[in-house]
Amino acid sequence: MAQDSEPASRVVLIGGGHTHSLVLHAMRQRPLINAAVTVINPGRTAPYSGMLPGFVAGHYSRAALDIDIAQLCNDVGARFIDGRATAMDPDSRMVLLEDGAALPYDLASFDVGITSAMPRIPGFADHGVPAKPLGIFAERWDAYRKEAGAKSVAVIGGGIAGAELAMAMAYALRHRQNTTIRLIDRSGILADNSDTARKNVRAELDRNGVEVIERAPVREVIPGGVMIEGGTTIEANFVVGAAGATPHPWIARTGLDLHHGYIKVDKALRASLAGVSATGVYAVGDCAHLVDNPRPKAGVYAVREAPVLFENLHRALAGSPPQDYVPQSDYLKLVSLGGKRAFGEKFGIGFSGGLVWRLKDHIDRKFMNQF
Repeated sequence: MAQDSEPASRVVLIGGGHTHSLVLHAMRQRPLINAAVTVINPGRTAPYSGMLPGFVAGHYSRAALDIDIAQLCNDVGARFIDGRATAMDPDSRMVLLEDGAALPYDLASFDVGITSAMPRIPGFADHGVPAKPLGIFAERWDAYRKEAGAKSVAVIGGGIAGAELAMAMAYALRHRQNTTIRLIDRSGILADNSDTARKNVRAELDRNGVEVIERAPVREVIPGGVMIEGGTTIEANFVVGAAGATPHPWIARTGLDLHHGYIKVDKALRASLAGVSATGVYAVGDCAHLVDNPRPKAGVYAVREAPVLFENLHRALAGSPPQDYVPQSDYLKLVSLGGKRAFGEKFGIGFSGGLVWRLKDHIDRKFMNQF
């Protein structure tokens, strides 16, 4: 909290991702000394991605997905702005907002996640719904599954995210007549995963009745379906985009050093400007690129970055050297399989079933119960 005797340092957290949520949680016990903290997020809540497939399948309520960012801010005396950042001017140390406001900062951190490149497919913006942002997708799915009539779903993107959603949808609609769930990929599904994961998840897709369509690049999304290269149309009255994750385009207007659109950060999670990291700006989660130790986009890294970012904010305010973040070499990968079953893999060893689901459910609930 700020002291009256001297001007408070202005700390701006841009985005309500998992790392920033955990930083705010940590501030309940250890406030940032002599700091005025502001959080910018589009919406008072932020959905937890780990429980999205469970919500889609019907295991969790919509409310169970949400971290109440505004309440966290209230708990620690931080200012909350319901809005979007659109640019940054690192020379004048200003964050620019969608409504035209300019917010000054001494320290700033980005935790805005990623978005979907699916709208680049002709017709997708009008006739499809991207899996990210999660909040918008959850609302659209909730409305769709409650509607009467035949259900025909096409999920574009055969990675783990697309497979999880397809199985969750199949499970949620299992008792509905005239239901078809299709998973479409431009090459082969689960191409970036291990042989163990591919074998297990393919078997579960079949178990859930999901039709897999491979080597089928999508040319256009049209009313009532998806048209693939060659002219074949796949019928669908709900089209989901789970491919093409990409950094937010506005990040290019921050002036920071980027790697394919992601914010470059050093071992201390500090962003750089013209190769110099002494900018007072940090980036974490999926929007960041770890220059010295690149890692895939996964929530587990965002969670592990939180205590390092929190410590480094304290140290920066005190003028002390930062702490380095050392990502783990491997982590437990957990994949929802529609019903209350899950697949897990670590160090190339795979296992699946109800006990794995219970483990995943325990981890997810433990994370959310912090808030």
